[in-house]
Amino acid sequence: MRAVTAILLFMSCVTAGAETAETIFINGNIYTVNDKQPFAQAIAVKGDRIIFVGANADAEKLRGDKTRIVDLAGKTVTPGFTDSHCHIFGIGEREMTLNLEGTNTREDFLAKVKERVAQTERNKWITGRGWIETFWKPPLFPSRADLDKIAPDNPVFLTRADGHAAVVNSAALKLANIDDHTPDPFGGQILKTKGDPNGMLLDNAMDLVAKNIPKPTEAETEQALLKGIDREIKLGWCEIQNAGSELSDQEIIRRAFAARKVKLRMINAAYGPGEAANALLKNGATLNAFDHRFTQRTIKVIFDGALGSRGAALLAPYSDKADTSGFLTQKPEELRPMFEEALRRGIQVETHAIGDRANRLILDLYEQAFKAVPPGKRKIQEPRWRVEHAQILTEQDLPRFGRLGVIASMQPSHAISDLFFAPARLGIERLAGAYAWNSLIKSGAIICGGSDAPVERGEPMIEFYAAVTRCPLPEHGLPVAAPSRVELRSEQNSGQDVRRAHRQDAYVPPQPEGWHPEQAVSREQALRMFTSNAAYAAFEENDKGSIEVGKLADFTVLSADIMKIPAPEILKTRCEMTVIGGEIVYGDR
Repeated sequence: MRAVTAILLFMSCVTAGAETAETIFINGNIYTVNDKQPFAQAIAVKGDRIIFVGANADAEKLRGDKTRIVDLAGKTVTPGFTDSHCHIFGIGEREMTLNLEGTNTREDFLAKVKERVAQTERNKWITGRGWIETFWKPPLFPSRADLDKIAPDNPVFLTRADGHAAVVNSAALKLANIDDHTPDPFGGQILKTKGDPNGMLLDNAMDLVAKNIPKPTEAETEQALLKGIDREIKLGWCEIQNAGSELSDQEIIRRAFAARKVKLRMINAAYGPGEAANALLKNGATLNAFDHRFTQRTIKVIFDGALGSRGAALLAPYSDKADTSGFLTQKPEELRPMFEEALRRGIQVETHAIGDRANRLILDLYEQAFKAVPPGKRKIQEPRWRVEHAQILTEQDLPRFGRLGVIASMQPSHAISDLFFAPARLGIERLAGAYAWNSLIKSGAIICGGSDAPVERGEPMIEFYAAVTRCPLPEHGLPVAAPSRVELRSEQNSGQDVRRAHRQDAYVPPQPEGWHPEQAVSREQALRMFTSNAAYAAFEENDKGSIEVGKLADFTVLSADIMKIPAPEILKTRCEMTVIGGEIVYGDR
């Protein structure tokens, strides 16, 4: 409604010759993502809305005595980028605790932990996140024995980058009373070596130890939130869609917005099933609060684990570990009542599903709910439910997204990192339905793009590059051919496709044919994933997602033209300016 009002106001004022812009951005290389006007030079803003898009000369007509002119000097402008799936507290916490991102060797990983031990009082917890064994040589999970050597007196809990596994030491296992007789919890696994816990905990098994870690204070949690938000804005994200929160998180988020500490826009999801989801169903959605900065209308369900730690629920056993097919982390029969109630109350549902079994079952559950609560009984006719990740799909399930109107919320960077171990996990045949962006689009599905930070680095240019190239980052590399006499050998509890020749560290990543380059998308499609499609996935297409008169003045200004430059140059492109509601919140003011 506000968008319509703004358009009418603009048209009437232009007719009267009385409209004056507060800010005019000129000399831009502007990609509007508006099919009726794809390109522009200038944008005029009044309040937090766009009142003009077009040529510099025409924008000049809206200039008044107090109008601010921002010269973009030819820089590229897109609609404000939206991260459709991230974990904002985790992003901030990664900066506040032991950040293990980028530890590309086991030795580097252990050295960072050892350094933190030296700075920590005896018996105090050491926590951190970000390690991934993908590029270690050999690429095997760390163990409690590794940690015991450097941290005998401090309980240690270090979360894998994907958030679905953690390695702990003996002190942490002892506090949790975990021994060789402890059964696996539902939806989780305690990995063992010769019958003894080896320190690796998958999914719900992590809670057995995590519940003993002292909780951060509210001040520390708010600090994590604000640190995460500051990082997002500097990267060029104008909005994030936060993939899950508890009630305590929501209180901190709302207080920060109310105190005007947050400029970023946020679509927040409540974890379910549980008290956060129950409260959302009872109290209803919060829409466009705090000057259109905060919306909460979504329940987030975690339905299986991750591929790297073999927790993703597959229809057939893992190719490199035939005694497991992963596991579900929720019981389907317990989700059905919540799903039907969500439809009746106009609450969106998004579900983490990575394995092909998890994706099939969640599509089944969605379809059953849609039939049980037909459009006439719903508060919102078009529910726009989502599957988060949608990583591994069978040929028969892939077209169901478009047919059911289910949005695939996907993170391109997962493909270019996971495909170093996915061939070992899945085998070549199942890779055909892995990270299948192009096939989903051709089948009629809408894909919104995200980063899953802090699982991945969370940088929009990495996500854009991954979507349009489907190639690994240069620092990871991809050989064009394997050395002679290299054999594939599976390693128990390995996070990787291990190939060895004569040396233990002779690791060779999977070959190009396994990466299915035909699944890469065009630059136009990639841009829509992070702009207009992201807006649609949040019911915001009337306010966001394109640069048009009447819409919110959210823009991302980039140092290079990502729609034309050679693909490797995309990774060198930086955010020059972040504009939210017409305000330059990052960059040259």
